[in-house]
Order: sequence, then C-alpha cells, then structure tokens
Amino acid sequence: MTRRVLLVIPARLASTRLPRKMLLKETGKYLVQHVHERALLVRNADEVVVAADDPEIVRAVEGFGGIALLTSPLHPSGSDRVAEVARRRTASLVVNLQGDEPEIDPEDVARLIDAMQAGDEMGTLVFEGLTEEEQRSPSVVKAVVEGGFATDFRREPTPGAFRHVGIYAYRPDFLERFTKLAPTAREKERRLEQMRALDHGVRIRVARALHPGRGIDTPEDYSSFVRRYRGTA
Repeated sequence: MTRRVLLVIPARLASTRLPRKMLLKETGKYLVQHVHERALLVRNADEVVVAADDPEIVRAVEGFGGIALLTSPLHPSGSDRVAEVARRRTASLVVNLQGDEPEIDPEDVARLIDAMQAGDEMGTLVFEGLTEEEQRSPSVVKAVVEGGFATDFRREPTPGAFRHVGIYAYRPDFLERFTKLAPTAREKERRLEQMRALDHGVRIRVARALHPGRGIDTPEDYSSFVRRYRGTA
C-alpha cells in the first residue's frame, strides 16, 4: 500500500477558558486558519482536513479554501473527532494536529511522520528543555523517554523529562481501537489521554521537536500570539 499521510485538525467551537477560540480573528485570520496554513507546509503530508463540531467552523474553513468535515458534536475528545474523519478518508498514517497551536513548526511534524516509518502504532513529539517554571507548572506535561519511546507522562516536576508537545500520529486501525478503549485510572487521575495507550501496553514512539510549540488556552495566550504575529512582542 502506498503511504498516505492525513493531517487532521480537530476544531471545537465551545471552549471553557477561551470561548469560540477557533474563530478568533484579531490577526485578520482565524486561529484555525493559522494552524491550517502551517499544516499545509508539512513536506511529507498528503491531505489536511479540519474536523469541526459546528457548521460555523466548516463555513469559515471553506471560506479560506480549506477542507472541513462536520463531525458529531457528541465526541468526548479530539481523538474521537479525528477518528471519525479517518474513517471517512483513506490513509496509512493519521496525525492529530491541535487546533490551538498556530505556531507549530511544520518540520517538527514532518520529523514525527518520518519517525513513524518504523511501523509503530502511535507516536508523539517531545522537546528537550524544561525551564524551572515549566517543571513546576501542572499545565506543562512532562514526558519520560527511554530508548526512543515515551514510558510515562506526568504533570508534577520530573527531573530528566522532556516537554511533551501534544501532537499525535496513529495507524488508522490503532486509532479506531484506541477510541473504543475505556479510560484508565491513570488517565482520569492525570487528565492525560495518552496514558490509556501506555496502560494497554502500547509503545509510543517519540520524535524530537526543535521548537516547544505554544498552545492557545487563555485570552492572555491569544493576546501574546497576536503581538508576536504583528511583530510587537
């Protein structure tokens, strides 16, 4: 089978800390549009699709020339939304790009895709370098890496750990199985979906990111991004 890489950007209209963040447009472009433009620059990807939970996002994406599929509003996570799109497309590898990472480095995504040529079921990105503040912050996820695989993910300070960059690559058949598995105790305790894979004995391949990535979770995050985009930060 010829390798075909599908990049999926899950985009949810409702957001607790930053309502309607996918459609924020202070830069002149929707937030999801910035992510979409970065995704199109990934050198070894074949298609980019936005997995939307609301027709308003579909219209916005189609308005700037992108492809969007309306998915069920009942999905509990972005992974479930990505899995629905994967069922409606043909691919040998599916990459889940976060819709709130407008500064993701396309080459880092390409490095993850390259790493998945080894045939693993699941992979993710890690960045070497955690500041003291990031070590203390429970919002910054730390990845323990051994022999090219992530063996644990934690929120508490973890000496020697990497910063987790929340982008995932899956084999389509594994993604389908993964979304049907019940959440595990460690997943619920840590609020980290990837623990489900580890708890079911799945090895998570890691690729080294050259940039840590900056997610947009709060109004302050978005304001900082707008300033950087305008060259004023």
